[in-house]
Amino acid sequence: MNYLQLINKCLLELNYKQVNTFSELIKNDHKRIIGILNTINKELCAIENWNFLLRRTGILLPAGVTEIENEISGRILYLFIDGKRYDFTDDVESFMEGNPKSGTYSSFADRLLFPKFNEDKLLDVIYFTKNCVVDDAGMEKVDFEKADDVSMIPMPFVEQLLVYGTCLRLKANPQYFKFPYWMSMYKEALANLKSKTAASVQNAPVVKMFRN
Repeated sequence: MNYLQLINKCLLELNYKQVNTFSELIKNDHKRIIGILNTINKELCAIENWNFLLRRTGILLPAGVTEIENEISGRILYLFIDGKRYDFTDDVESFMEGNPKSGTYSSFADRLLFPKFNEDKLLDVIYFTKNCVVDDAGMEKVDFEKADDVSMIPMPFVEQLLVYGTCLRLKANPQYFKFPYWMSMYKEALANLKSKTAASVQNAPVVKMFRN
């Protein structure tokens, strides 16, 4: 389900007239829906370590270099050097002094900090991407921008989560007659996403809802 389809689903739930193109989205509520969809999509992608956001990349660490620019677009889960897992530490001072604990790496500002090696090393990095959207060319990005953009949240969960979540945020009134229904559908979809996309059945569903 692409961005424009999600917008139209929201409009349908809210009893508003649906649109054919982005140029018709001129009302204040239209603009609010556009903004809320992006916000909720990013919030949902950030609240759990979702398997569908896992990525893997390699980064060269030249010999003698102890600081490199952090090229990882997201949160590092595992980092391996020569097949050995290196653990993250907040002890930046030890790296600055050139005496870090063995088997660790750290970060400072937009830099990753490592022990000094006498030869080039290839960092094997597994991370959760911060990107939440894919365009029609398959390129990943953070926000919805065009009608054909698609959320990384898998179907069929994405429709319920983004549509009902947006309606909840837009109305923000528990007394509104559709509010309990939207909330119920949102919670059900989030629980299902957690349980049915987990790598292990031992991962129990956890429901989280964000409201302004």
